[in-house]
Amino acid sequence: MAEYQNIFTQVQVQGAPEMGMVEDADLGDRTKSASFSTLMGWLGNAQLGPVYLGPWGVLSLMTGGTWFVMVGLWFWNEAGYNPAIFMRELFYLSLEPPAPEYGLGFPPMAEGGYYLIASFFLLIGVLSWWVRAYTLAAQMKMGKHVAWAFASAIWLFLVLGLIRPVLMGSWSEAVPYGIFTHLDWTNLFSLTYGNLFYNPFHALSIAFLYGSTLLFAMHGATILSVTRLGGDREIEQIIDRGSASERAALFWRWTMGFNATMEGIHRWAWWFAVLCTLTGGIGILLTGTVVDNWYVWAQDHGYAPLD
Repeated sequence: MAEYQNIFTQVQVQGAPEMGMVEDADLGDRTKSASFSTLMGWLGNAQLGPVYLGPWGVLSLMTGGTWFVMVGLWFWNEAGYNPAIFMRELFYLSLEPPAPEYGLGFPPMAEGGYYLIASFFLLIGVLSWWVRAYTLAAQMKMGKHVAWAFASAIWLFLVLGLIRPVLMGSWSEAVPYGIFTHLDWTNLFSLTYGNLFYNPFHALSIAFLYGSTLLFAMHGATILSVTRLGGDREIEQIIDRGSASERAALFWRWTMGFNATMEGIHRWAWWFAVLCTLTGGIGILLTGTVVDNWYVWAQDHGYAPLD
């Protein structure tokens, strides 16, 4: 119907579950059924499943789950096994990395060894999920865009928890597992090295972060605005441009001054998102290893005013 909108609406179109392609795809590790969620349908696609895990997915869930349980048990221990304290202090509880005096050695369990073991499981879980994304795309003869985008996020993850601590010669440089302690670490990191605002790669990362949110919001809004004309069927619109894509492209040209095609806008969004974590990782990697004080560095390079 003409006035149907597919966001924040009581109307939910529902038919037989879409089980996806089957040609040239091994379905042995995929679930055989799918269901629908009315709650999720209020915001988007209501279909749940089929789910594919495979050996790499199972390994990732097992190791990632082990990390999650280990951190949770540490929090539970910090709360003195008191559920009321656990819930009240949850955002303040933390699993800390080893102290600086242990360097890259393996400390006692209560002084950072437990943290290193948990981190090992988290590392395996994240890398296994990446392999799963890559192999599944290869199996379905897709491009590897999702895997490489995920790899950019993993790059930042590895810099924070593995690469930079190794280069600095101490596991104490790693990020703690906790809500507020994670934020405190970020604040202290910036203060220790002369304010990350003067780190040019940090500036690039923030620019790409804000740019990503803007591009994704604009793209989502544009497509939602032409769904009544079939704009949500983007593949069909790429192959056979219809009224929806023509109007969306015209709107972009009139408002933004350049043409964003149904395919090109996804490249813009992909690059902005990937470059956010890629440049962020470079900025973190250089901090303490190459540059000890970003404010002094910025003064030397005309990036910050002289005192």
